[in-house]
Amino acid sequence: MQDTTAQDRRNELKSLLERIHAHPEHAFVEERKRVAVLQSLLRSQENAEAGA
Repeated sequence: MQDTTAQDRRNELKSLLERIHAHPEHAFVEERKRVAVLQSLLRSQENAEAGA
């Protein structure tokens, strides 16, 4: 099994945001939840790296 990297998370986040922006007529409830999770994970990782 491969580890998920910060770059993987950024790529997924970018993809989700592009899809949401391309189709604003859809609710994308699950995708928006995933966006929030990815943003939180990336923010936590950046904070940990800044404090290290």
